[in-house]
Amino acid sequence: MLLGFNMLLWTPSVTEEHFPIFETLKKTGYDGVELPIFDGTPEHFATVGEAARNSGLRTTAVCVMPDEAHDCLSSDKSVQEAALGHIRWAIDCLAAAGGEVLCGPFHQPLGVFSGNPPSEEEWTNLVGVHQQAAKYAAENNVKLAVEPLNRFECYVLNTVEDAAGIARRVNAPNYGLLYDTFHANIEEKDPVGAITPHLDAISHVHFSENDRGTPGKGHVPWSATMAALKQGGYDGWCTIEAFGRSMPEVAAATMVWRDFFPSTDEVYRFGHDFLRETWARS
Repeated sequence: MLLGFNMLLWTPSVTEEHFPIFETLKKTGYDGVELPIFDGTPEHFATVGEAARNSGLRTTAVCVMPDEAHDCLSSDKSVQEAALGHIRWAIDCLAAAGGEVLCGPFHQPLGVFSGNPPSEEEWTNLVGVHQQAAKYAAENNVKLAVEPLNRFECYVLNTVEDAAGIARRVNAPNYGLLYDTFHANIEEKDPVGAITPHLDAISHVHFSENDRGTPGKGHVPWSATMAALKQGGYDGWCTIEAFGRSMPEVAAATMVWRDFFPSTDEVYRFGHDFLRETWARS
């Protein structure tokens, strides 16, 4: 298992002031960091990626679609092009950082709903945009992992089965889905059982507790989840994603209104030890 940590615990925009965190995470035992790509330029991320490498860490990244003018589901070709352009920009930033996997809900803007289930036209539009994105990512040695979210955040791609279906339609070797324990805990009738049938499509994993707090302090079935991944042969990234109230913009986006842990130290230290030990026993 490659164990990473998402920098959103501290900031939505990693800058030089956050570089000491890289050293701390490396000393704790992490293999990599996940960078939020919400703003910035490839030149900026080249500097961030160099700092991570100098600390002995590899990099992945997460991005989102900023608004309805960048929606892969739209039938408006100009909106599709804007969506594709946004994903390409994120790929450029990650490639400049020397990163490996771009993950996240880069299929539709968060909090936008049609009031209906996704239509076949929306599925087709999504596949078309993501096929082009996957081709561009491959040219930059980047893998893509689209993230199904719970129904309170989006209406397209709520389950692992939904996302696996899109991955199979995109049909690109560098395109898969992100399995997130938090979202699966909400949407799947059997969060662990959803893994094995679609393991071939899972290319990235987020370890997130049921309350977004410290992994191992809630009721996510960690042992069973890890056993399904490990025994199925998954050997990719497993990245801790936890959110606090320290950054108002992140707290608002993730609906975090109370503290889920006593300190950030607990999240990355306890989380690391708990997950490494649980994986070893699985």
